[in-house]
Amino acid sequence: MPFLMSKVSVPISAAQEISLKSRLGRAIELIAGLSERYLLAGVEGNCRMYLRGEAQPTAYVEVSVFGNEAHVGCEEFAAAVTKIFGDVLNIPPQNVYVKFSDIAAWSVGGNFFDRR
Repeated sequence: MPFLMSKVSVPISAAQEISLKSRLGRAIELIAGLSERYLLAGVEGNCRMYLRGEAQPTAYVEVSVFGNEAHVGCEEFAAAVTKIFGDVLNIPPQNVYVKFSDIAAWSVGGNFFDRR
């Protein structure tokens, strides 16, 4: 049950949004046990972000994952995300930041999941 939220400082066309959604959906499979089937994803374009004190093409991607405390596949996923944002939005690799969050408890459809 992963959640992925992307914020970028550049405009995103409808075609680019679909490309990002599809490619990120495939990339999530690099993290052990995950698939696009359970992925909740969001993409926000035109966010005001300043990197190294300047407005420049930047991506911030937050990935929240339940039950992967060992971070299996996260390194490969981060590399794939960096490439995806470069390919689709021409954001330089050094301007793509990926944050991983471990989810201790999660609820979907009224069902509660706790990793304890």
